[in-house]
Amino acid sequence: MNPNLFVITGGPGVGKTTLLRELERRGYCCVPEVAREIIRQQVASGGDALPWADTALYTELMLLGSIEVYQANRSSAYPTFFDRGIPNVLCYAKLIGLDETAEIEAACNTYRYNHTVFIAPPWHEIYSTDDERKQTFEEAVRTHEVMIEAYRSCGYQLVQLPRVSPEERAELVMALCKEHLSSAQADSAKVQTDTLA
Repeated sequence: MNPNLFVITGGPGVGKTTLLRELERRGYCCVPEVAREIIRQQVASGGDALPWADTALYTELMLLGSIEVYQANRSSAYPTFFDRGIPNVLCYAKLIGLDETAEIEAACNTYRYNHTVFIAPPWHEIYSTDDERKQTFEEAVRTHEVMIEAYRSCGYQLVQLPRVSPEERAELVMALCKEHLSSAQADSAKVQTDTLA
């Protein structure tokens, strides 16, 4: 587990991507969402791996893509923010009622982020749909609930982001990241001291 890898998650239309753009503007490395890129590629190529078509294949591609971007950033020496993480694939699998989730659960256990995960709650005032986001607000609320279950089942501690401006959210995220990274470094130093003793 690399404590520098942070996940910002949430259902559709909650402002997390806007928050990530703000963090990127401040110089942080941000990893784009895998799911939207899959949808764009599938639509462009006439593929069926889509949340409104072959959901099982879509889930498989999401898992592979999420592992790939994790691997590409796993050694980051600086705070790196992911637009959703591998447990989001588990959340989606539960939402569509996928029977076999052992491979997804194994990936969630193998590829670990910082234990603190930021989650943006449903926010009716800013919610909108587009060509890639077709869920109703009620479905977005349900997604949020299942997402909380998925991340907690994987052993993550969730910090709910307040419904404030992207700038204010960014300040909160940066402050908490510094706090958790300092704590992780202190724990690492203690382990090394105990080992030497």
